[in-house]
Amino acid sequence: MKLRFNAMMMAAAAITLIAALGPVSAEDTVKIGLIVPLTGGQASTGKQIDNAIKLYMQQNGSTVAGKKIEVLVKDDGAVPDNTKRLAQELIVNDKVNIIAGFGVTPAALAVAPLATEAKVPEVVMAAGTSIITERSPYIVRTSFTLAQSCTSIGDWAAQNGIKKVAVLVSEYAPGADALNFFKQHFTAGGGEIVEEAKVPLANPDFAPFLQRAKDAKPDAIFVFVPAGQGGIFMKQYTERGLAGIKVIGPGDVMDDDLLNGMGDSALGAVTAHIYSAAHPSDKNKKFVADYEKAFNNRPGFMAAGGWDGTDLIYQELKKTNGNADGDALIAAMKGSKWESPRGPISIDPDTRDIVQNVYIRKVEKQNGQLWNIEFQTFEAVKDPGKTPPK
Repeated sequence: MKLRFNAMMMAAAAITLIAALGPVSAEDTVKIGLIVPLTGGQASTGKQIDNAIKLYMQQNGSTVAGKKIEVLVKDDGAVPDNTKRLAQELIVNDKVNIIAGFGVTPAALAVAPLATEAKVPEVVMAAGTSIITERSPYIVRTSFTLAQSCTSIGDWAAQNGIKKVAVLVSEYAPGADALNFFKQHFTAGGGEIVEEAKVPLANPDFAPFLQRAKDAKPDAIFVFVPAGQGGIFMKQYTERGLAGIKVIGPGDVMDDDLLNGMGDSALGAVTAHIYSAAHPSDKNKKFVADYEKAFNNRPGFMAAGGWDGTDLIYQELKKTNGNADGDALIAAMKGSKWESPRGPISIDPDTRDIVQNVYIRKVEKQNGQLWNIEFQTFEAVKDPGKTPPK
């Protein structure tokens, strides 16, 4: 009991110190602490975000409203304890004005109390559970929520002849969101869930579930795994002989930066998502061309989240004339609207969450490469997973 009490006192002292010190940095510099996974199973997420930020700053400069922008990059390996420790160090020692990144939901949630106490904006560029923005008034999200895409694919599946679905999700908060929101909309449209499984987030083995799914003879498999694990899933899907069963889900499983490595077994997969490298706008064509030239790889939706998060920070610093005070920045971010490589987006002033189009896409081969080709749009989708106001 004494050890637990001491640990609690130390944690409280750390938060108090953060609140007291706050983001005090040199007046001519705005520091952004970027915490992303650059190693481990979610490494591709962090690399996309880091790459997109570098590209944005190359094209838009490192000075905004007379302030130099400095990005301090930290690798948390998607381990929440690491994320919290790094955030404390960035806020207390490095005096950052903004913390950003957050490859997985537990990482974003671990930092929420620190953001609140220090009044430091937390810009979530990746993690997708609905509750994140509810955990601190200083959190703004530029990525997505699973509810946005999973309600859309649930509706689409029920309306397009899919009657029976086997479901596989990763066993953590976004997986629960994916399962719940897909099931609500698919079954409301008359569909039936014939098999349901949750797999470990770390080192998942999909084979046992895939065999059960095959035996259940569904019309489709709905799958949510975090960005970076789609290639592993599709490899085992092919090895187990499920190629005749359609793959559907949110777009994480068909992330653009890994899609070409999946082979022809991915052809015909239908996913709902907020970004495709094949999005036909001029802005996106330039983004994809510039990203591929700089990094010799195609950008995925995590790159879009990093690009747009940086764009938001730059635009709001312009509005505040370089004032990086947390309350001033958050106030400026609420209600912001702009054109992204993914299409029109905005920040909901009430929830500080992103509002965006959700596209239904099908994997097709064009010019020898696999692409997520958009064929239907749900416009200006707010997060359906938000707690209703009392």
